[in-house]
Amino acid sequence: AATTSSSTQAKAIAHKMIPNAAQYAAFSKIVEHESGWDVNATNSSSGAYGLVQALPGSKMASAGSDWKTNAKTQIKWGLDYMNSRYGSPTGAWAFWQANGWY
Repeated sequence: AATTSSSTQAKAIAHKMIPNAAQYAAFSKIVEHESGWDVNATNSSSGAYGLVQALPGSKMASAGSDWKTNAKTQIKWGLDYMNSRYGSPTGAWAFWQANGWY
């Protein structure tokens, strides 16, 4: 149950940070695939970490020192990453659908 509430909280935080419905939907789909909205998700083979599976996870420290546990920090980093690299979450999701990673 703890996981459910934290994933629900993470989704609510993301919704506040991404008010545009289409952008939120795209962001949500990526997170769903990457981590299932688990803030502590760790990829055992690559070491990618968190909601958006940052590799290495420590990259997210640029968004906040609490990156290991704070959904908001992870979402902020992921959003910045998608915007800077793909222009938007929808751009990142289009790339994800084509490649299976982003």
